[in-house]
Amino acid sequence: MSEVSVVEGGAEDGAPVPDSDENRRQVLYWRLLARLFDPEEQASLESASVAVVEDIGLPVALLDPATSVDSVVQRHPELAGEFDGLMTPEPDADGGRDRAAEVRRAALASKVLLNVFSTGSGTVTAEQLARWQSDAGWLERALGCRPGELRGGRAGAGGGVGPTGTGFGTPAPDLSRLIPEIGPELGSIEAGLVRRMHLREVLADPALASRLTPSMSLIEQLLRDKNNLSGVALANAKALIRRYVDEVTEVLRTQVEKATVGELDRSVPPKRVFRNLDLDRTIWKNLTNWDPEEERLYVDRLYYRHTSRKTTPQRLIVVVDQSGSMVDSMVNCTILASIFAGLPKVDVHLIAYDTQALDLTPWAHDPFETLLRTQLGGGTDGTVAMALAQPKIAEPRNTVVVWISDFYEWRTDELFESMAAIHRSGAKFIPVGSVTSSGRGSVNPWFREKFKDLGTPVISGHIKKLVHELKTFLT
Repeated sequence: MSEVSVVEGGAEDGAPVPDSDENRRQVLYWRLLARLFDPEEQASLESASVAVVEDIGLPVALLDPATSVDSVVQRHPELAGEFDGLMTPEPDADGGRDRAAEVRRAALASKVLLNVFSTGSGTVTAEQLARWQSDAGWLERALGCRPGELRGGRAGAGGGVGPTGTGFGTPAPDLSRLIPEIGPELGSIEAGLVRRMHLREVLADPALASRLTPSMSLIEQLLRDKNNLSGVALANAKALIRRYVDEVTEVLRTQVEKATVGELDRSVPPKRVFRNLDLDRTIWKNLTNWDPEEERLYVDRLYYRHTSRKTTPQRLIVVVDQSGSMVDSMVNCTILASIFAGLPKVDVHLIAYDTQALDLTPWAHDPFETLLRTQLGGGTDGTVAMALAQPKIAEPRNTVVVWISDFYEWRTDELFESMAAIHRSGAKFIPVGSVTSSGRGSVNPWFREKFKDLGTPVISGHIKKLVHELKTFLT
């Protein structure tokens, strides 16, 4: 350990002397930075890092960028649990710092960060993409999330980069505010890998296609290229889209079920089944039948909880911008519309548009079929979508119009005036700037200010916000 150790004592002018654990941690992070910005090895940093890893009892495979985290964990299963929440450690009870533990965390964190953020160049194979997706999943676990959450499409989480710190002699800071930025960056890296892959050739080979893990980046590319696919390649593409849609649908359906619901309707008699039995009320109402000699309570009547809720027939009109910048929103909102279409007394209409508008209402219940009918890309002209949406507003008080777009429009004044007219009619108008898992998206500032003045501010951020707004209005 002569490469990274510091001999204690000998500090001049009373300057503090860093301990060996602090030096070890710095070596690991300097090596990480060097490899991220230059794929060539720095011999001194590499040899010092090997010495550090061996000294703390970790496998040297952690330093090999060609080795996936999965491979390391398969060979050393005892490490799997250490990656969970790796970058969000709990502070020590005494408020101090366990420097030895920080060195270990630095070695494990460096492995995940290097594998995810150093992607090289050139053509990417299906196996390389699958490996990167797996490593990205380990990074998400290290940040306290479920694999897939931060990259989009699976109802992502908030949060941030955990307090691993930079390793430059300061306590690990709390960087949780950065997690909303990490998700889009991971999605961008993944999209770049997909673009570097010969996707059509991969899809034409069932063995290679089976290695693909569906993600927002991959689904976007498949939707863009679907008209150029046929035969086995098209079948494999549809299977991947279907699999992804099913996964996201399950997550969003759970969020809808957990959202705010309507008030209990006490005019409807409670269903007399065991799960609705109100045991506390039953005992209280029958206390007069208590027999002290037998120490037994005789029950004359059972009481049940009301579970039926008041609902009014509502119409939900979802208008989605399907231009190139809104792919994530298109996928999520298509799935969300299908879930609400399955609720009682909710009449769902779905419109997609770019420079032309398409009424997708007949397929609103099936997001898979809806997505196959979309044509991503092109310009944006919301007035064509408005021409389809306005005639659908038959009873304004029972109608909610959700408009999802970045609002970079061609005919701004004309479109906004028609949106304001919907709001003034008594219908609920909800402008949405982004409906993504990461919550990042840009909105035309002109429209943002106009909607704010109108009293209908733009919802931007996590899809849960839209779920809450819709469920509150519709039930």
